[in-house]
Amino acid sequence: MSLKILGVSGSPIPNSNTDRAVKAVLESSGLQSEFVKLSDITVRPCKACKKCVDDNICKQEDDFQELAKKLREAKVLVIGAYCPYANVDAFTKAFLERLWSMRHVKNLNEGKLVVIVVTGLTLARSKHVSDSIAKEMRMENMDVVSTILIKGNLPCLTCGHGSECKMSGIPLLFGKGVK
Repeated sequence: MSLKILGVSGSPIPNSNTDRAVKAVLESSGLQSEFVKLSDITVRPCKACKKCVDDNICKQEDDFQELAKKLREAKVLVIGAYCPYANVDAFTKAFLERLWSMRHVKNLNEGKLVVIVVTGLTLARSKHVSDSIAKEMRMENMDVVSTILIKGNLPCLTCGHGSECKMSGIPLLFGKGVK
């Protein structure tokens, strides 16, 4: 089997910074790869039912089974996330939770290589999220080989109300009085 790379992005924004960064990693590898945008499929959070314990197959009926098959075939996972409220985004978190179904008895992800890509408003927030993802990957006995942190865009710059909204992050990022 040739080395295959699976890239996933948790950003729901079309052609987001996260998507583009994950795709850049895939393309620069020169290896066979596939990109999956988690917001384009349905992967619900883990229900903690433990019905997967004996056979490593999650019993929820959504798109995770197809994604799990792709991950089983891959030797490398490139996981892209962004960090709303300085935490892992919901799409990526649901994906990470569902990896639990693959870990018991057979530990299906053991030894896979992982590249973590995180975009965020600040590099400190991105690092917090990448550290959290790395911890989960180590719990799966996966080997994190690289982390890429990217300073992303402030949503307030494109929402249409950034200059007048009292909750705008523009003053926080650029100083009071900036519009």
